[in-house]
Amino acid sequence: MSIAFGSINTGLPKDIVQQIMKAEQIPVQNMEKQKSKIQDKKGLVDQLIKLTEEVRGHLAVNANARALRELKVDTNNDLVSITTDKNRALPGSYQFEVVELAQKSSAMSSGFADKDESYVGVGFVQFTMANGETKDIYIDSENSSLDKIAKLINKDSDLGINANVINDGSGSETPWRLILSFKNTGDDNLVDFPYFYFVDGDEDFYLEFEREARDAKIKMDGFEIELPENKANDIIPGVQIDLKKAKPGEEFSIKITEDTEAISTKVSDLVTKVNGILKFIKDQNTMDEKTDTSRTLGGDSILQSLEGRIRGAIFKDIMTEKGPRRASEIGISFSREGEIQFDQKKFQAILNQDYQSISQILTGAFLEQGKSQGLMDNLNDAVGVVLRTPDGLLQSRKRSLQGQMEQIDRRIDQKQKFLAEKEKSLKDKFARLEGTISKIRSSGAGVAALGAGAGDPVQQLG
Repeated sequence: MSIAFGSINTGLPKDIVQQIMKAEQIPVQNMEKQKSKIQDKKGLVDQLIKLTEEVRGHLAVNANARALRELKVDTNNDLVSITTDKNRALPGSYQFEVVELAQKSSAMSSGFADKDESYVGVGFVQFTMANGETKDIYIDSENSSLDKIAKLINKDSDLGINANVINDGSGSETPWRLILSFKNTGDDNLVDFPYFYFVDGDEDFYLEFEREARDAKIKMDGFEIELPENKANDIIPGVQIDLKKAKPGEEFSIKITEDTEAISTKVSDLVTKVNGILKFIKDQNTMDEKTDTSRTLGGDSILQSLEGRIRGAIFKDIMTEKGPRRASEIGISFSREGEIQFDQKKFQAILNQDYQSISQILTGAFLEQGKSQGLMDNLNDAVGVVLRTPDGLLQSRKRSLQGQMEQIDRRIDQKQKFLAEKEKSLKDKFARLEGTISKIRSSGAGVAALGAGAGDPVQQLG
């Protein structure tokens, strides 16, 4: 058992100042509790803003007819690769045959025994440029191997030529050759091959084989088409066909259809994101006797307003070319639990039969009076107005709560400064009191000592 002694002189507790300051801290603690409650509410508002922004983000990339649309391409991927621009391509079926592939001008030199050691000689290679001018690359004795000549040619990018040294695999004594390949294919890129002039080489250096550039030829639905390269751009609007994997004589078909599954997934994702908001609202409004409404948004007007706007957007009539329509016609409605339910089978069945109607209900239609608002437009308006800066409902509430916390922080800071001064003042007062009592006691002890040292006057006289 410990024994606590008071101040030596005053008899007061040694932690008297700490006890007083502890009592003085109670208002600060109350303010911190109040701030904590506001902080919890702001956290919930931030969460709701995030859920709402996710809906707006989804709508931003899908809420028009072009963005909503997705296409599916069926073809022989082993022969060709297809790239589509969904904003321009149209559904359809096409039959193709590759007659011949495009090729670029290329040439192969005479052979040498070694790519690094064989001596080609000294001289120059003369190129005729696209503008008709000539350009020479001079080769001295230190750069007179096949490999070094190739490096000098590749160093000059203006030539438009790639140079490579290869072993032709013939097994001959001179298997190493220089191959020159021009970069562009097609009849329009026929070129003059370089002129070689070398002296004193181990072997004669000349172009032994040449191959001229030519166009690709394909048949589309039986009609022959020439292409400058092994890619067909826009012979089907919005479609690029890469023929590099195909071979002459091979046939392939291309079938372009609406990708109903991908579009259905987009709508399903939107419904999921909107339901995220509605579930949040439902959870906040679910309260019992234990619910601390000072820390939640239960019953808050922003929840009622946002839910009302979303419901209004879902139920609103949508003007299409076929007259007013509703989201429920394509499988989007409210469940008994208050969330949106999406009948994906119904949606996809309608989509397979009538893509245009689905598109107009979701994204609006261009009518005589102008573009109408689709379901996605209505939802975008609903979430956009509450997210609007600076006066949107959610942004205003967030800013209000943040302001309240900052105000409490200022009050706490002011109170803490006041208490720091008060603590210093109390310590000074008690220190002075301690000193004063100590002096009084010292004075009293001196007087008592004087009285104790004097002899009895009667005895002194005797």
